[in-house]
Amino acid sequence: MATSDDGGFHGPSIEEFFPEAIFFAGTPFEINRIILIRFIAMLAIILIFWIGTRRMKVVPGRFQSVVEMGLDFTRVNIAEDLLGKKDGRRFLPLITTIFFMVLFANLTGIIPFLNISSNALIGMPLVLALVAWLAFMYAGIRKHPGAFFKNALFPPGVPWPLYIIVTPIEFVSTFILRPITLTLRLLMNMLVGHLLLVLFFSATQFFLFTATQTSIFYGLFGVGTLAFGFVFTLFEVLVAVLQAYVFALLTTVYIQLALADEH
Repeated sequence: MATSDDGGFHGPSIEEFFPEAIFFAGTPFEINRIILIRFIAMLAIILIFWIGTRRMKVVPGRFQSVVEMGLDFTRVNIAEDLLGKKDGRRFLPLITTIFFMVLFANLTGIIPFLNISSNALIGMPLVLALVAWLAFMYAGIRKHPGAFFKNALFPPGVPWPLYIIVTPIEFVSTFILRPITLTLRLLMNMLVGHLLLVLFFSATQFFLFTATQTSIFYGLFGVGTLAFGFVFTLFEVLVAVLQAYVFALLTTVYIQLALADEH
């Protein structure tokens, strides 16, 4: 809410990311607003791809073309560009799933009546980052079963006394920081974006409907915050797509590093 009983302005709060339960309150299956939005995003992905692929035509219609364009983007521009056709085909289902899950969950932040990205809460980014990390580990161990950890922790060509410094750094950066940075990059971008949008639109509500009772000139501030809110909404669309691309791209890069010949 933009205003309280005392008529003052109150900006967005971190409490918005911890809403009360809507269904099954007090049980392990409790569903709140953010969990419900995750279900909606998942159903939207299933529905869009089902409609777009259930009756494939040689000459595709508009909807099929859009779906194929999205699938080709992850296949060609991410998977095959970095991993090659053979390994790209192996990991394509994972990369495609990650890209569209992040994208659709991000876009719920600008959809009316949803208005929050479920990636603004740490649960989903953390799970996706752990999946990416496990894929990196699986690819490395499968390709280089006897040398993956050795070459990751003891890079070839380094003088052996320097391993005292290099090995702890490689361990932390490779096996700890990668999932953490994947999680925090997505989480913070979506969290800050939501807070900014709420701030602009709640300020618009305050200036146009509450502060104008004191002075009509406050309406000018409301017009300004509304314009900024609209601009940041467009910017948030760009951020939503970019973060999905970066998350899928980094996942692919980590897999590529695990498959590299030096391992």
